[in-house]
Amino acid sequence: MPNYAVVDLGSNSIRLVVYDVKDAHKRTCTNKDFKSLINDKVMAGLSAYVVDGVFTQDGIDRAVSVLRGHAKRARYFDCEKMEVFATAVIRNALNCEEAVAAIEEAAELPISLLSATDEAHLGFVGATCDRAVERGTLVDIGGGSTELTRIESSLDFDNASIGQGSLSSFAQHVRAILPTPGEMDAIAEAFRKRFAGLPNSDAYRSEALYGIGGSVRAAAKMHAQATGAAVRPKTMTKQQIHAILAWCRTDPDTFAHAALKASAERVHTLVPGCIILGELFDACGAERLDVCKYGVREGYLIDRMLR
Repeated sequence: MPNYAVVDLGSNSIRLVVYDVKDAHKRTCTNKDFKSLINDKVMAGLSAYVVDGVFTQDGIDRAVSVLRGHAKRARYFDCEKMEVFATAVIRNALNCEEAVAAIEEAAELPISLLSATDEAHLGFVGATCDRAVERGTLVDIGGGSTELTRIESSLDFDNASIGQGSLSSFAQHVRAILPTPGEMDAIAEAFRKRFAGLPNSDAYRSEALYGIGGSVRAAAKMHAQATGAAVRPKTMTKQQIHAILAWCRTDPDTFAHAALKASAERVHTLVPGCIILGELFDACGAERLDVCKYGVREGYLIDRMLR
């Protein structure tokens, strides 16, 4: 069975996943048609290397260093294909084309730069590879952006990107590690304004949200930590997200210790991600969030590499 390597060059992390694919020529694929052999994540924090809208040479060097390491690891698996895709941190940079060219040349790897629409669609493909979703709103809170997709009759529509994610919210609004109540309010207000500026924000109103990405998983881990659950929940409610935020406001010291246990590598982006989730719950009129196992990487594998 052939192996396929996908590298996700994101705002917060650069992740390599090598998949063992049963049949690379099937017309339709589900999660039963592949399994991950390795899942190697480096918290590169590339959004910190954006200065005045420009992705700096230090950021390029950091990306290249991680990509070279991932490529070396992937070679051990004799992959049929290895592909790299980049998202908001590069896409939104003023020197986007120059940065991509510089990384490609130094890392000796081609990079597929996903548009906001592409990213949202691939998230939908990945999220639905293990389930049927008739109707709802798909949410992907990344480091530098938040992607939204309206799902109707099991198809995706109105793919949109909001230029605010968990890491960019932290960088722009938080002075220490955890945000103060005032900083939490500022993050929420900034996101509300961006959401209201969407061409058709009412399109995303739905009882159910479907969440993908690290920020959603971190919120689920934090809820498990708060309740003493052995595993993170597959479904969360609006009340549970707001309870996490209320805990941070009222007892930040105890919250910080719990957050380190829940998701140490995301302790600084956990609360901003939960704030965005809370705002989406309210704006979309949703009551439930399903935490999806698969996302953009699996969508890229299925839609771009296996079709």
